[in-house]
Amino acid sequence: MVAGPTPRILLAKPGLDGHDRGAKVIAHALKDAGFEVIYTGLHQTVESIVQAAIQEDVDVIGLSIMSGAHVPICRKLMDLLRERGAGEMTVLVGGVIPSRDIPVLKEMGVAGVFPGGSDIDAPAAFIREVYKKKAG
Repeated sequence: MVAGPTPRILLAKPGLDGHDRGAKVIAHALKDAGFEVIYTGLHQTVESIVQAAIQEDVDVIGLSIMSGAHVPICRKLMDLLRERGAGEMTVLVGGVIPSRDIPVLKEMGVAGVFPGGSDIDAPAAFIREVYKKKAG
């Protein structure tokens, strides 16, 4: 469990990618770890993800991207969050992410990257660590 207020997490599947089994598995793992999770479903636009995150007042946005478009999607999302005054939200991305793209994603402000094959409990542990540092 997370000490203090529990971070709220929005999970989303941006773009035309129709594979959401991984996102649903992560949503269940995060719920089992004690987090409140909102799953927006398939085929979300970056604009709709940012709007939902702001409207739901979440602390974390998690993106599941299997299409290979993770760099342009994340760049657009990070820019839009900053434009809308929500640049402090923690952004995580998982899915088919080549290791060469991880530094690119982190440079643009993505806090955590979880390529396919990552431990199912890694996102929850990462979020706990981020919010432990923010509280301390």
